[in-house]
Amino acid sequence: MSVLIDSHCHLDLPAFEGDRNAVLSRARQAGVTAVVVPAIGRDNWDAVIALSKATAPVAIGAALGLHPCFAHQEGDLDALAARLQCEANLVALGECGLDAVAGVATMPTQLAMCEAQLQLARQHHLPVILHVRKAHNEMLTLLSRIPLPEGGVVHGFSGSLQQAEQYWRRGFRLGVGGVITYERANKTRQAVARMPAEALLLETDSPDMPLSGHQGQRNEPARVRQVLETLAALRQQPESELATQLTLNAQGLFPRLPIHPPLT
Repeated sequence: MSVLIDSHCHLDLPAFEGDRNAVLSRARQAGVTAVVVPAIGRDNWDAVIALSKATAPVAIGAALGLHPCFAHQEGDLDALAARLQCEANLVALGECGLDAVAGVATMPTQLAMCEAQLQLARQHHLPVILHVRKAHNEMLTLLSRIPLPEGGVVHGFSGSLQQAEQYWRRGFRLGVGGVITYERANKTRQAVARMPAEALLLETDSPDMPLSGHQGQRNEPARVRQVLETLAALRQQPESELATQLTLNAQGLFPRLPIHPPLT
């Protein structure tokens, strides 16, 4: 069975409180050997860090950031800067970004918050995990002004081929999740089918972004294999070959991410 990495899931959230180890065991049985868990705000930084240090069936990498869809307090950026100084094993900064639909702050405020986090990522030599919704032009402008040598990923990508190519040229990968399992997502399905495999990462965004056929259900990392199956079909590429490349992509972007050996 191909080894897979879920590059974006929120296993720290209450939705997994009652059966987190069972969820991780199912992921391991599905071939998932590592997951990346990004924080959404200061209130859950401790939970994300604790999860990454706990013994689990799947290796867990932590990222800390301030999500644009949640309220943040004055001083949170300073607290993030201080936390980055003392957490040596973070795999990324995030998730941060811009959201013109559900963002709780004005776009100028979101831009300032995001820029500050990009500067912190640059300072600490970390890749970034970006949330971008209806704000790709603003984000691409920001990334042109603040180049990031470690790159990053636009998680849950649902844009066009042209947008995908612009992120790729800036050193960013595209997080491919449940959206591609919906036939109506034609624009995004075409984009991920035509992009170089080196530009893509698998993700679930668990417990959100349920796959087609699982609407209304809690998503979980084991379903990243179904995302792989759909992606391979769209690209007309063997699953095992694609899985190998996608795992290499995740390891290259997140060099600090621990990896458990595959089940034999």
